[in-house]
Amino acid sequence: MKAIGYWVLALWCLACLAGEPAWRLVTEANVEPYSYLGRDGSSAQGLDVELVSAVMRETGTPFRISLLPWQRVKLQLAQKEAVAGFVFAGTAERRAQYELVGPLRKGQTVFVALKRSPLQDWRSLDDLKPYVIGQVRGYSYDTGFDKAPLTRDDHAGSPRQLVAMLLAGRVDVIVGDKVQLMYFVQEQRAAGLVRVLPRPLVEMPRYVAFAKGDPRARQFEAALKRLQQSGALQPIFQRWSQ
Repeated sequence: MKAIGYWVLALWCLACLAGEPAWRLVTEANVEPYSYLGRDGSSAQGLDVELVSAVMRETGTPFRISLLPWQRVKLQLAQKEAVAGFVFAGTAERRAQYELVGPLRKGQTVFVALKRSPLQDWRSLDDLKPYVIGQVRGYSYDTGFDKAPLTRDDHAGSPRQLVAMLLAGRVDVIVGDKVQLMYFVQEQRAAGLVRVLPRPLVEMPRYVAFAKGDPRARQFEAALKRLQQSGALQPIFQRWSQ
């Protein structure tokens, strides 16, 4: 009878797994090339979407990804309407709020100038004083940079507009996420016209956030580590860096 009981328990567990509800993960909409709607207007795509999807497939758990405004991403995490959200900076504030898993990737904030510019690189923020720096209105980049007495143009409402301003010669140099800026440069077929300055302004790891104490965070973390150790995520990074 005891053996029969074990079999019943095992079958019940399998049935639970088979009927496991899909995880709902949320991320910010309209953040090309990281997370945005595809041409069909309904499916999420982008570098971060592909990375998280690969990890979720490795867990073997059904899932769906929703694109939302950033404030709603944080709200749905707080109200536990979503299992996880991505991507988050690994600041002390975020670690106090969430169970951060990762990093999923590392982001670089860089300066980009036209190749014809005399600006080749920088060692201190003083090196940037002779130039007009384009930045997105309302963005924060780095505490030291944000407070530095530099000449700025913040008329751009998005990184795409920022790239357009640089190519039109309205600013001397622009600042922003390296992958994102170069994505919009490639969109304009202008890769041969610009230079990414070698020294980044800041490097910031990006994480997937779960509610504090959620055991699913460890499940996601284990799958992420397996893929990172095997190199299975590298083709995704390479495809989006071209």
